[in-house]
Amino acid sequence: VMVGGGRGGSRTLVVGGARSGKSRYAEHLMRAQPAVTYVATGGGSTDDPGRAGDGEWAERIARHRADRPSWWETIETHDVVGVLRTAEAPIVIDCLGTWLTARLDMHGVWSGGGITPVEADVEELLSAWRDCAVPVVAVTNEVGSGVVPGSASGRLFRDLLGRLNAAMAQESDSVVLMVAGQPLVVRGESPDKPRSDIQPRVKPR
Repeated sequence: VMVGGGRGGSRTLVVGGARSGKSRYAEHLMRAQPAVTYVATGGGSTDDPGRAGDGEWAERIARHRADRPSWWETIETHDVVGVLRTAEAPIVIDCLGTWLTARLDMHGVWSGGGITPVEADVEELLSAWRDCAVPVVAVTNEVGSGVVPGSASGRLFRDLLGRLNAAMAQESDSVVLMVAGQPLVVRGESPDKPRSDIQPRVKPR
């Protein structure tokens, strides 16, 4: 159910606010593929000290895993560039917001470090996204439609993610904005249409 792309793979960016249906829609786009690599950039609750002991978060992660097709491979990593460079199967990336947070953490931006290393990481991500040889769908948060964050760190994150989203959209074949569970195509053709070159996976009897 994906449109064709440029260099061997299509690139679709799915943007939406919290609980907008963006992750579910991204997964829907890939369900006809015989093999998919799902890249969870947030990891599980045990991978994030801020989520340690958060039973609700762990339950949410487990529910998301259970909803995915059993034949999908799930990778929990922040190395999205590495996955894009080496992928042999279609990819779902969920999501760019947590990827950016990890880069900000790694480079010590919250404690006063400069953003130049983060900007270099973004350029590397854009290059890998542009050149990816397989169909790929990335999920990201829309953070510019609400109130202005009250903290400097919140405003910095909003600004950086907004710029990242715009740059990714520019390099995408299709961009879909999710509103109340409804997909609105804002760039390119709708990615949600049948393709004759995708063979449905045959489940074993």
